[in-house]
Amino acid sequence: MKNVIKIAAAGALALSASATAAYANATAQPGETAGLAMGAPLPEGVYFVNTLDWGVTDTRGGDTRSGVNIPVIAWSTPWHPLGANFQLLGALPMIHNDGPGAAFDDAGLYNPFLAAKVAFDLGNGFGVSYLSGVYFNAGDKNIRVHATTWRQDFAISYTADGWNLTANLIWGIKDNDVRDGFNLDLTATKTFGKWEIGAIGFGSTQYDVSRRDRRLNGGKVEGFAVGPLVGYNFGPVIAQAALTTSIYSKNSDDDTRGWVRLIVPLWTPETPMTPLVTKY
Repeated sequence: MKNVIKIAAAGALALSASATAAYANATAQPGETAGLAMGAPLPEGVYFVNTLDWGVTDTRGGDTRSGVNIPVIAWSTPWHPLGANFQLLGALPMIHNDGPGAAFDDAGLYNPFLAAKVAFDLGNGFGVSYLSGVYFNAGDKNIRVHATTWRQDFAISYTADGWNLTANLIWGIKDNDVRDGFNLDLTATKTFGKWEIGAIGFGSTQYDVSRRDRRLNGGKVEGFAVGPLVGYNFGPVIAQAALTTSIYSKNSDDDTRGWVRLIVPLWTPETPMTPLVTKY
């Protein structure tokens, strides 16, 4: 169980939203998988992950405050096609945006997401994974992206000796003429007993620029942010907290953001579910 909890985040994907204009117009929020060992196989079981982030973006006319809450269910199945760990994931992200003054203040459901993922154990602590999923064109009309987005993740992780060294490249393709782009989430942490200490970084760029993008932003929107991460294993629940700030931005706004994540194993073969009602 201790090993299961250590890498529970491998498949418990934090699926969220482009809640801030600080980064490229990606449907997936830059940084949403930072801190997770996305390339590592996930032990069989059902996991719940909740990621909450809140930040302030230095937008024109004043600060824009945005919060995102992402409840995720990840099922690491007993099936192993071609020797891979097969996972199914789903999320219903929620967003609250508060613009300068009373110009914009909205909260609601973001695009729901469903995905499938395969992860391969390469040995010696290395793992790679591929995820394919869809953000559906549904949710609050003032919050969601008005398009269906196909998302693909390509991740590699090293998780031996208490390390989590992970790079996850996210590629989004929308079904309309609004361009999506690439996100890159990076993790470098080390576990010391029950503590996890390290850093995360994330950035994004548009892979194509429409006339609308040039008119509104002047060209490709790009950004990159870094910051420290600390985690603690309460057994069985793992908590993580991070603080990130922009170190590079192009045609975008600087952003400072705090992150809190809880990782909860709901069921594994070693820990059978307790019945809700017990007959005596």
